Amino acid sequence: MYADVLTEITSKKLDKTFTYIIPSCLQNKVKIGSRVTIDFNKRVLEGFVLNIHNKNQSIKLKEIISLVDNEPILTKEMILLGEKMARTYLCSLMSSYQAMLPTALKAKSSVNMRIKKYKYLVLNKDEQEIKNYLQTCKYERQINILKELLIKKKVLLVSKTSSINTLINKELITMLEEELYRYKYSSSIIDKKVKLNTNQQDIVNQVINNLTDITYLLYGVTGSGKTEVYMNIIDKIITSHKQAIMLVPEISLTMQVVGLFKARFGDEVAIIHSGLSATEKYDEYRKIMNNKVKIVVGARSAIFVPFTNIGIIIIDEEHVDSYKQENNPKYHAKDIAIMRSHYHKCPVILGSATPTLESMARAKNNVYQLLELKTRVNNKTMPKVNIVDMKEEYKKKNTIFSSLLIEKIKDRLEKKEQVILLLNRRGYSSLITCHQCGYKQVCKNCDISLTYHKTSNMMRCHYCGYGTKRINVCPVCGSKDIKDYGIGTQQLEERLNKVFTTARIIRMDVDTTSKKGSHQKIIDDFSSNKYNILVGTQMIAKGLDFPNVTLVGVLNADMLLNLPDFRSAERTFQLLCQVAGRAGRGQQDGEVVIQTFNDNHYSITLAKKHDYDTFYKEEMNIRKKLKYSPYYFMTLLRISGKNYQDVSDVSRDIGKYLRNNISPTSIVLGPSMANVLKVNNIYYFQIIIKYRKDNNLKLVLKQIDERYCLDSKINIDIDINPIIILIISI
Repeated sequence: MYADVLTEITSKKLDKTFTYIIPSCLQNKVKIGSRVTIDFNKRVLEGFVLNIHNKNQSIKLKEIISLVDNEPILTKEMILLGEKMARTYLCSLMSSYQAMLPTALKAKSSVNMRIKKYKYLVLNKDEQEIKNYLQTCKYERQINILKELLIKKKVLLVSKTSSINTLINKELITMLEEELYRYKYSSSIIDKKVKLNTNQQDIVNQVINNLTDITYLLYGVTGSGKTEVYMNIIDKIITSHKQAIMLVPEISLTMQVVGLFKARFGDEVAIIHSGLSATEKYDEYRKIMNNKVKIVVGARSAIFVPFTNIGIIIIDEEHVDSYKQENNPKYHAKDIAIMRSHYHKCPVILGSATPTLESMARAKNNVYQLLELKTRVNNKTMPKVNIVDMKEEYKKKNTIFSSLLIEKIKDRLEKKEQVILLLNRRGYSSLITCHQCGYKQVCKNCDISLTYHKTSNMMRCHYCGYGTKRINVCPVCGSKDIKDYGIGTQQLEERLNKVFTTARIIRMDVDTTSKKGSHQKIIDDFSSNKYNILVGTQMIAKGLDFPNVTLVGVLNADMLLNLPDFRSAERTFQLLCQVAGRAGRGQQDGEVVIQTFNDNHYSITLAKKHDYDTFYKEEMNIRKKLKYSPYYFMTLLRISGKNYQDVSDVSRDIGKYLRNNISPTSIVLGPSMANVLKVNNIYYFQIIIKYRKDNNLKLVLKQIDERYCLDSKINIDIDINPIIILIISI
């Protein structure tokens, strides 16, 4: 018997299987999908068995060294899915499989996880027999053990004693062993199953009555009860002995949703997200493999869990960029969900209060089926939104807080209500510069200014992680006139403490959530009213539900509008609508204050009205004129290397080759320098391709990829349907 093995090497140079003999001792153990160790060019590597056959081999072959796991790691569906991903995203087959698996199960020989187990005691006789024995037993320790088991039914075994051995020998008790799962989740959330309103119930019925591979777009305003709809659908799915996947975009949101799902479904839920340690993720994944759970809640990578009978896949906040993987394979969780739905013949639900233009366009063209929740639960009113022109506030010397925002915060603090303030920039200040000569402190590795973090007194690069001390004297002119420009969440927190001296303020950003469990602690503390002001970046904008929040303030609302990306208006509208939706979710009405220098921009004025439909029409009109998605498909090529001239020359050659070989109806923009030319001493250029139908494009891209994958000096990165893209001219 022979096995075709794909090695752990992800290089496209070796993106193929190699045939090995299955030794007699492993004949009945090695299966398709198994992880094995092999001798590959005098190195011991791991790999996956993708095929087993009896074909006669004319050359001398090596034997498989060993079997790593007792059961196959890759299911039949995962093997097929990996092949499709490799074709779709022009990545190596091994990188597709590695993306599906937790660290402990990837094909990488240095990883070894230990399964943790615990021993416990249970009764081996019925209660009456135990009670009869107790009446005659003279030994106090035996009596105590049996009485405890009569009450608890199950007792952890700390150490084996003579009393325990005696009871086991008498067959009164039994010692059992179970796996100890290392992930511990605790929450104060209590399940408050509510009666769905007519609109919610209609949507549940519509989905449940048509369980085929349909993709639904659930467009529901913030506070309309989408999560309760999801849970009701999942409840019916698992009752019919099928499985459910629920994706959420952020760890912070994951933890709150986990609380709701654990309260409703208990031990039927497994959790998969990047906040788990490698051992915890390994345990959760094995629960799924061993059919111990029916529901998985998690972030992007949870879309790959090895369920074999999926009944529903739900992607909440479907508009969020984090569902797109930025490293190879550059997949989008929505695409993978739809691929899996075809395999399992199950529905996909994409939910959002601000769907992407691409999703809404597909719904309007009947590619997706549109479901709508246009009102909040219990007919709660949408929060009142105030737009403040900061140009006028600057004239009054109000550079951070407008007069209106200060007044509103004071009012909420007096009423013992809570406030959320959004500033989508972490750190203390975004630029340190000399006021005399204009010198600015920049990263030594990247073409970017360093951000000041006051708590550590360090200047940090948010691209490569480089850090250095803040300068106090200009290294060019010797001046001590060093100024900070641009406010981050650290400085905002500091200013708030000075203005509102009695306020209890907590900050939620990457810096305060780096420790394990920190997301959950901040959410729990704010939920229990230990703090009355929450300051944060965009991670606080989506999905979180705090009933006592009645005011949301947005500082620098037009920050995203300044990015040279054709999606900047869409992202601004989505962020403002989402964060505004955090206000007024309880009994009291909500209010929002948006501070901006572009008070007449349509993305901001329409966010004030919560008017998605008009924004959609306005933005689609612009996209059509400029030939951008969703009217055109797009592909992005990033060309990078350590030598500027080499990268520039190769970029021009690729641009010329594309124009000469793809359809004349397709549009090639560039090459141009990327928005940040140099990151970690690597130079970046990019080319954008816009097309509607181009049968030759995939072949041409593959030719370019194969040509440069052997070049150690140049890297070609191909992104099909990219999320983040820089507008460049021809």
